[in-house]
Amino acid sequence: MKPLYVIYGEEDLFRFEALDALRKKAKEEGYLNRELLTVENHFNWDDLWYALESQGLFSERKLLEIHIPNGKPGKVGSEQLQSLANKIQQIEDVSIIVFLPKLDRSQTQSKWFKKLLENAESQEAKTIYPNQLPAWISGRLARYHLKINQDALMLFAERVEGNLLAANQEIEKMALLHESGDVIGLDEIQSVIANVARFDIFQMSEAWMSGDIVRLLRLLEGLELNSAEPVLMVWIISEDIRTLIRLSGALKQGKTIASVKNSLRLWGNKQYTAQKAVQRISTRRLMKALQECANIDIQIKGLESGNVWYSIRNLLIDLSK
Repeated sequence: MKPLYVIYGEEDLFRFEALDALRKKAKEEGYLNRELLTVENHFNWDDLWYALESQGLFSERKLLEIHIPNGKPGKVGSEQLQSLANKIQQIEDVSIIVFLPKLDRSQTQSKWFKKLLENAESQEAKTIYPNQLPAWISGRLARYHLKINQDALMLFAERVEGNLLAANQEIEKMALLHESGDVIGLDEIQSVIANVARFDIFQMSEAWMSGDIVRLLRLLEGLELNSAEPVLMVWIISEDIRTLIRLSGALKQGKTIASVKNSLRLWGNKQYTAQKAVQRISTRRLMKALQECANIDIQIKGLESGNVWYSIRNLLIDLSK
């Protein structure tokens, strides 16, 4: 075991799998004493140093887990984590796991996080994007020597989008029901796999920017059924349109996506979907769409008649073309 590990990222399934793998490795290597510290409001950081100094019965090797559920250790915690990273090579018979959630840019650029990464083995639990999901499902099924036909695979991916924990549970369930080498068909997916997809507003942005109308309509249906707030949706759509207008202007000036991605907040997969969008949608269309957002906002406020969801759907379908 290394002295220090950092696990962080967006995908809960991968975070917990990485944590379980390290727990198993620690046990195999004789770290039989495991202690968990959860950093919440009013956490006493002295407990960290007490845990490092105290040993269990027979002075066993210790696995110390520091869980920070909100990714915000606070001012004192930031200083203590930096101190921990600086002293990590002096700590004997203890392996430490700092377990974090998805971090925003300000957190990943913080002194405490950078210092941890400098002195730790890190594992980032990156999200699986929708276009990667079928391959991921196939790969997971292959671990159990199972195959799946294409139609069944696409339906499976559609029903579990955005919810990898549920997807993995369904895969494990199928592994129990099938023999090695079985091929899973469409009928089984239709009858067995529940629709556990999670629909969020930011997936909506990715769908229309990439021109995926089928996925967009599925997301909008899910958002409406889950009572998403139209005012927030229109605000996000407006911000995305303004970003595309600025991106289009930058590209016309000879700038690259890489040079403007930080100022335009085009992080992760968004820099690729935004580029596809500006290649497809003219600035004139974007300006017209921005005006339509203002019209929908008036509908939301009740100052003009109209079906808000119908207006949002028509606007995004148009932007997807």
